[in-house]
Amino acid sequence: MDLKDIQNLIKFVAKSGASEVKLEMEDIKITIKTGSDPETTTLQYAPVATQMPQAFAPLAESRAQTETPPASTAAKADDNSKYITIKSPIIGTFYRKPAPDKPLFVEVGQTIAEGDVLCIIEAMKLFNEIESEVSGKVIKILVDDSSPVEFDQPLFLVDPS
Repeated sequence: MDLKDIQNLIKFVAKSGASEVKLEMEDIKITIKTGSDPETTTLQYAPVATQMPQAFAPLAESRAQTETPPASTAAKADDNSKYITIKSPIIGTFYRKPAPDKPLFVEVGQTIAEGDVLCIIEAMKLFNEIESEVSGKVIKILVDDSSPVEFDQPLFLVDPS
């Protein structure tokens, strides 16, 4: 059911004179309550879905909090504007080493060249080497080793000068 269907349903209920209509379908539940005049019509719309597992609930809350950055974060973004951000091309698990007993691919302060391997991102049991598209000096590593990363998530800050 799209927005236009819902609006038509509201108009129909308001014209019919009914004070309340409840509609339940497989994936949505709609309750329309009308008052004595058309301007007091209210709509409660609740998509019916399975409850989110508790492991994901804090993640959703943290994302909501990070969407409105404080002023100090905006000032830091201005400082980092001269740097190039290398972002994750895929979703997966970020690794800084090719194996637990091997050395790190790159460290902060290290100079890198175009084509150098910066990290590995594991996706569906495939280990994808992420190569640098720029030359420069690694200023900051933005992700912890063995942590999950999203598509287009910043991984490294590189100073191209």
